[in-house]
Amino acid sequence: MTRKQRRLTMIGGAGAVLAVAAGLILFALNDEIVFFQSPTDVAEKAMPVGQRIRLGGLVKEGSITKTGGTTVHFVVTDGANDLAATYTGILPDLFREGQGVVAEGAVGTDGVFHADTVLAKHDENYMPKEVVEALKASGEWQMGQEEAEADKTSQAMPDADAGTKTN
Repeated sequence: MTRKQRRLTMIGGAGAVLAVAAGLILFALNDEIVFFQSPTDVAEKAMPVGQRIRLGGLVKEGSITKTGGTTVHFVVTDGANDLAATYTGILPDLFREGQGVVAEGAVGTDGVFHADTVLAKHDENYMPKEVVEALKASGEWQMGQEEAEADKTSQAMPDADAGTKTN
């Protein structure tokens, strides 16, 4: 075997080992990967009962009801479709009607989304990118006042470096 053949064999062997390692890692992580879904996605796709998903949208106005201490029932909407959800536990302080929410869990046999984790938007301007895209696609997205003012300001301000000279 010549040097060139040995080198190609080593490179091919290393590539095969890396491919097998990557395949094993992806296979091991398959159960841990949770994809974002909107209520419309859940309605259109026949989600298997018990499949873990990440549900995102807005908490529908007037939908929050508390029962049995820490059990909360609410509806997640993207404007086009609604999905009833339930969560047992302590909710984030910023969880409220009309605000963005991302909940992780699974749709049960009763058609209700049973969340085991609820994430609320963390400040005045935050909403997950996927939720914004889903709301824009359904026509429910409205640009917030701060966002509109920031957009106008950024368009009106000339580039600060444009008028300076460099020697």
